[in-house]
Amino acid sequence: MKIAIISDIHDNTHNLVMFFEQIQKYNPEKIIFLWDFASAAIAWLLCSSTIPVFAIWGNNDGDKSLITRFSLKPDSNMELWFDVIDSIELDNRKIFLSHYPLPAKSIAKSWDYDAVFYWHNHEKYKEKINDCLLLNPWEVWAYKTWTWTFAIYDTQTNDAEIIEIKNTITTNTKESQEKFKEIKYEFNKQAGHKN
Repeated sequence: MKIAIISDIHDNTHNLVMFFEQIQKYNPEKIIFLWDFASAAIAWLLCSSTIPVFAIWGNNDGDKSLITRFSLKPDSNMELWFDVIDSIELDNRKIFLSHYPLPAKSIAKSWDYDAVFYWHNHEKYKEKINDCLLLNPWEVWAYKTWTWTFAIYDTQTNDAEIIEIKNTITTNTKESQEKFKEIKYEFNKQAGHKN
């Protein structure tokens, strides 16, 4: 079974649409969304996916009430879990999901899971710990890294490939970079983003 994994959309609807176009050639049977939506519009797009989506909460999810209502509509194709961690079993593979990177490596060392997927810090990461795949698929938003990616996880091989999304855009312009420099803000330097 092939599973597409995405994270950190942060309202970049254009890149999400490009992701949907590009994954067709991989024929995934499921999409795991490791959150952050930012707004309910992203949830509506995911609920409309022809491929079933499984998602858990992150820390930038906007209107949680509206996102939840969208996911509960009869024609929604998105299953929403109501916590920042969860586990799911797909094709006899036990997969642990965590919005935050801190518990990921410890869980991967536990021998309890075949794969551990996490996100939040917008940093690509892939490692095998014992027989467990530890993976951060990077980000769809690409404001912080200028790299737009998703992963394709193969349950048969228990491995994943991180793939760059084509024809993407970012709002990380020269002007916005200068403003953040002026106000002395550095991405991924806050306590909540550390591993």
